[in-house]
Amino acid sequence: MKQRKDGEAEAEAVPVVIGAMVLDIQATSSIPPHPRTTCPGQVQYVQGGVARNIAECMGKLGADPFLISVLGFDMAGTLLMEHWKSAKLTTEGIRRHQDIKTPTVCHILDVTGEVAAGVASVEAVEKFLTPEWFQQFKHVIRSAPILMVDANLSPPALEASCRLAAESNIPVWFEPVSIAKSKRIAPIVKYITFASPNEDELIAMANALSSGNLFPPIEKNKCSTDTLFQMLKPAIWLLLQKGVKVLVLTIGSDGVILCTKGEPNSWRIGLGKSRQHGFGQQLFETMTSSSHPNWCSDSKVLERSPNFLAVHFPALSASVVRLTGAGDCLVGGMLASLSAGLDVMQSVAIGIAAAKASVEVDSNVPSQFSLETITGDARIVYSAAKVMQHQSKL
Repeated sequence: MKQRKDGEAEAEAVPVVIGAMVLDIQATSSIPPHPRTTCPGQVQYVQGGVARNIAECMGKLGADPFLISVLGFDMAGTLLMEHWKSAKLTTEGIRRHQDIKTPTVCHILDVTGEVAAGVASVEAVEKFLTPEWFQQFKHVIRSAPILMVDANLSPPALEASCRLAAESNIPVWFEPVSIAKSKRIAPIVKYITFASPNEDELIAMANALSSGNLFPPIEKNKCSTDTLFQMLKPAIWLLLQKGVKVLVLTIGSDGVILCTKGEPNSWRIGLGKSRQHGFGQQLFETMTSSSHPNWCSDSKVLERSPNFLAVHFPALSASVVRLTGAGDCLVGGMLASLSAGLDVMQSVAIGIAAAKASVEVDSNVPSQFSLETITGDARIVYSAAKVMQHQSKL
């Protein structure tokens, strides 16, 4: 490490991810489940946790993330640590203690692979992943190209980590995790550059940031992407007004709506902090040599506000095995791409390609990514991006 003028060690610029490592117990019913009885199916132990999944995905895309998390010395913790070491990712930021009960989540999946119900025991994240723990890694955070925090962190831990990043103008990505925990954005929204909610989390976040429950839940009736966007636009605009720079709204099998207050392809990590080597360098070179320079030239621009842009990226068709890792690989793919120097538009396309790869395997993160497949799928998504229509003024 180099020494800075203030005497503090200057760390290598690597993306930092703070949040949960979880052992997922995934029970998949082979028939529609009935209450008050068991049914035939399969039970699997899968390495999980939002932050862990995102960081593993980033690692396999060449980003070398620095994960700050907690694990116990119990069976679950041992399994997770062995898998993490096998991925050749750093363990320096993982706190281990005999009093830690490794976070565990039990998912009941329906016959389609969607989560029908679940129970999460992740109290250790709030109890042991404290500001005091990651204060010792402040030099890593302050040197990072980007920081991602998941909402499993306690409010004080979220505040402290975001403040450390803000002191060095490090962009922060907020991953909401769940409807209940997504509300934790309220005290830290001024620090947030990126947020990646689904529709329900978006509504919860908007209500947490407003003076009351101004935004009703969205009806789950199937509607067009344009109609859904119009329904969600007031909540989207509130988050952007409160300080979020880029909103990555996930809409399930319909893909992603990217919303910004300016041109999204103008935002990228500075060259001094982007990391271009190995898989990440190949990703950067392939995307920058093949991406259409005028991404919307072949799209129908229906209307455009000078201070607001919403772009729909469709999902890719896939042979679905399991859906639980899709959202995390979307974020992991975007973070790896941004860390490699790609812009937001290119990064969304890579994220969707990574999400497709994740749903076609029975783990949360594929064992490896194919550069040819990822970039080929990303080009399909990139060329199909469509500017959303604005039917009313903001």
